[in-house]
Amino acid sequence: MLNQHTLEKLHSLRLTGMAEAFEQQMTQPAAQELAFEERLGLIVDQEILYRENRRLTRLLRAAKLRVNACVEDIDYRHPRGIDRSHMSTLISCQWVQRQQNLCITGPTGSGKTWLSCALGNQACRQGLSVRYFRLPRLFEQLRIAHGDGSYPRLMNQLARIDLLILDDWAIQKMVVTQRNDMMEVIEERHGLKATLIASQLPIDRWHDYIGEATLADAILDRLLHNAHRLPLKGDSMRKKQRKLD
Repeated sequence: MLNQHTLEKLHSLRLTGMAEAFEQQMTQPAAQELAFEERLGLIVDQEILYRENRRLTRLLRAAKLRVNACVEDIDYRHPRGIDRSHMSTLISCQWVQRQQNLCITGPTGSGKTWLSCALGNQACRQGLSVRYFRLPRLFEQLRIAHGDGSYPRLMNQLARIDLLILDDWAIQKMVVTQRNDMMEVIEERHGLKATLIASQLPIDRWHDYIGEATLADAILDRLLHNAHRLPLKGDSMRKKQRKLD
């Protein structure tokens, strides 16, 4: 009866991890042989683990990553120009914490989206907020936001994200409103948050993609200053996967 009362108190205090650990200890005879300090330490550890897992679940759900990818599964054998030491630096996510940017470029099927999502997943695991967008979809959301009055709120949300992933950059040339919106997004984040760009188009052609010279200069200056670059090459990873299948 006393144990049940303790469990109810732990749940009322939202100490779910501790409650689960306490309940497990009550059903495990071996746990009864441990000293009080050891049992208490295990219960506290379980609460910490529970909160970390819950936070990770929340961050991954908010990130809306396009594919389920993790850095442990990166294929270094496929010849696409991935250097282990460079990837080790990126996997540490220090570039995100230092509010730097990353540009991943390469041909179709080279793994840009997969790597972007793997790095996004890694950032979530380190407690950082992440949001993935295909750039055409982001532009559509911004267009709608202009019309329904939610633009300031959306821009504020984009400005607060620790790592913003913009995939399918340069699928089609920007129009005037898109250039202006992109300038606002990049300006709000410049030097404050990290942005990851994934594109089929080489960086030296981004200026033409953006279009208007003055805005292109301003956007690229903010995006590329101190940015990490990961140019991929080689055959499509999808072709390799089909052969394995």
